Amino acid sequence: MEISLILPAFNEAASIERTLKEAASYFAARGYEYELIVAADGEDGTRECARELASTNLRIKVIGERIRLGKGRGIREGVSLATGRIIGFADADNKVPIDEYDKIAPWLEGGSHVVIGSRALSKSRIERAQPLYRRLGAKGFGFLMHTVVGLPDIPDTQCGFKFFRGDVARDLFRRQRVDGYMFDVEILAIARGLGHTIQQVPVRWRDDADSRLELFRGNVQNVVDLFKIRWSLGRLAKSPLEALADAVKG
Repeated sequence: MEISLILPAFNEAASIERTLKEAASYFAARGYEYELIVAADGEDGTRECARELASTNLRIKVIGERIRLGKGRGIREGVSLATGRIIGFADADNKVPIDEYDKIAPWLEGGSHVVIGSRALSKSRIERAQPLYRRLGAKGFGFLMHTVVGLPDIPDTQCGFKFFRGDVARDLFRRQRVDGYMFDVEILAIARGLGHTIQQVPVRWRDDADSRLELFRGNVQNVVDLFKIRWSLGRLAKSPLEALADAVKG
């Protein structure tokens, strides 16, 4: 398999069919051997819509639970099933059009281990911006995230368009633990800690005028997860014997 694309989906019954068809058409047109893995939690009809389409396209796989377990967990489980030489994930509502992969592929072929879409570079194009209050919130989050975790040279950790060399993805997601939205930060921090190259690529992005994040409770959980990531990075830096000793003590 050339490429495995994971689509985390929650409340996407209205858009998942279009997204899957566009991705399938894109990869087929470029001659890629591909698989599409939909990770859809909840009882909103998204998983059922995806399974109906999967019945007509054997390259589509659908996973998920009736209860919502988190975007990070869904992608982690998707990666564990993926067979591609390249493994990536994208938003199920097509915030970044799939043809932006044209910009990603050359970097992966050139040897980059991790290639991420970014909305914060000079050549990035925001076709539909978020509301002002969310942009201000994102700036505040960025300041806190960089203070707690680091990654000062990655201004946009949250763009949902990321691709990895397959063996790198499998190793990173085996180490990854955060189930919620901060899994992006965790993955990039682990990758940096292990010495992997991270290439940032400017992409087109459009807001969908919707959000799955509950502003208060969701942001509180995000802050908690950032400190969990900071703690886990300390363990990553230790020798295997030191980490094992800590695990036994804990």
